[in-house]
Amino acid sequence: MAKQEPIRINKFLAECGVASRRGAEDLIITGKVKINGKVAELSDKVIPGKARVEVSGKRVALKARSHVYIMMNKPRGYVTTMSDERGRKCVADLLKDVKVRVFPVGRLDMLSEGLLLLTDDGDFANRLTHPSFHIGKTYKVVVRGALTEDQQKALAEGIELDGEKTAPAEVSVSPAKDGRQTVHITIYEGKNREIRRMCEALGVEVMRLKRERIGNLSLGLLPCGKCRYLTEKDIRKIFAGE
Repeated sequence: MAKQEPIRINKFLAECGVASRRGAEDLIITGKVKINGKVAELSDKVIPGKARVEVSGKRVALKARSHVYIMMNKPRGYVTTMSDERGRKCVADLLKDVKVRVFPVGRLDMLSEGLLLLTDDGDFANRLTHPSFHIGKTYKVVVRGALTEDQQKALAEGIELDGEKTAPAEVSVSPAKDGRQTVHITIYEGKNREIRRMCEALGVEVMRLKRERIGNLSLGLLPCGKCRYLTEKDIRKIFAGE
């Protein structure tokens, strides 16, 4: 039998389906993870099956099973969490028929809508969210008025937010009509509320924001508020051209 090698605690939690690696790091930093009764640190490693790992007092362990991948057409008014201390509607409310514990891959803010993926596969989530994998996320943004050429250029080249410039984006615009304009923006990183904050920095009012595509996978005809399981073909579409 091959000797099991120790793995980083954040990777272990991701493989258990607790959260993505980034999400697992947040759990560790906030002291919610224990290894053999001791509060875990980011540098800790464990050998699966040899250590007792708990998250918020509940033991977690690797399970021999296939992973679950779900597409949701998130409605506006829902927060992208599995529970909410303030009692707001959250995406977990739309997953009543899903028996496996899953978590969202990235986020859509409460006022945004569209394509959201959920899974119990931490490595899959890491590939989708880490900028080094260069997976594009395409958004349909309806703005009040119309973007100037300078504003379009700024969105495409990057805007400084909190002292750091956003990565280049792909921007295409439709002709303005009835005092509004539809803009399609593809970004390759996932800063918090990135598109809304980019528009705010330029003085552009966002009237509606919908994520339509991740990689080459689009929402298709999935109704608002509904979910479906991804097929192997769907997953290949996400990473096509990676």
